[in-house]
Amino acid sequence: MKELVDLAHDAIRTGDISKKVALISEMRSLCQSSSAVSLSHRESAALIDQPGMPSGLRLVHPRDLPRRSLQSIEGKAGFLHAIAHIEFNAINLALDAIYRFSEMPDEFYADWLLVAEQEADHHNRIAACLERMGYRYGDFPAHNGLWDMALKTANDLISRMAMVPCVFEARGLDVTPPMIDKLKRAGEIESAKVLQFILEEEIGHVRIGVRWYQYACRRAGLDPIDTFLSLLQKYLPNKKQGPFNLHHRREAGFSEEWLSKLEGLSG
Repeated sequence: MKELVDLAHDAIRTGDISKKVALISEMRSLCQSSSAVSLSHRESAALIDQPGMPSGLRLVHPRDLPRRSLQSIEGKAGFLHAIAHIEFNAINLALDAIYRFSEMPDEFYADWLLVAEQEADHHNRIAACLERMGYRYGDFPAHNGLWDMALKTANDLISRMAMVPCVFEARGLDVTPPMIDKLKRAGEIESAKVLQFILEEEIGHVRIGVRWYQYACRRAGLDPIDTFLSLLQKYLPNKKQGPFNLHHRREAGFSEEWLSKLEGLSG
């Protein structure tokens, strides 16, 4: 029987969402049958340069992505396609946390498996919205920025937990409410409802990231806030931060001191 790390590898490498979901389900079954056995793998996992992507999907530099108006069906579909791509990447990022980092408590693997399951559901909900418009995931170009950050942080748990869930996914908490409003104004009520559902679960995903980021900092004897600010400078120098959705970030576990220092960077 394959181990958890092997199943995570296979799930990352496939670009077929149905196969990805099936492998995640197999991972869940393995976890449930291995409660008395550590899920942590011992050997260093080989770097995955590029996860599997659906046939036909073209990856481009972010600056080469066209800007589309929500006044047309194509524009609405392109907007939702970008969200579907983020959710597809989020599945792989959650799986890579399982695949990449060894010697962690079993709760770490269980948490990121839950995130992978929910991100797959999010992707499929957005894909269904696309299909109602006559499109599918892979019909528009997309960028690879999220996976690029996964590669940059592949060898450092603290950096990965900081930059992916506590920066990129937390940014989703900031920008999703305005996106929901934009979809409503464009008459996309059902799509807006899907994004509202996703937002509520994403708060929990960021909370998981905050938890394990703080755990990794404590284990290394580092101050989480000072370390976070230095990592921002290392990985995203000169990138403007904010504005922030303070309410949702508080729900996700950001402390008042953390938020205050982040707001100081956005001025």
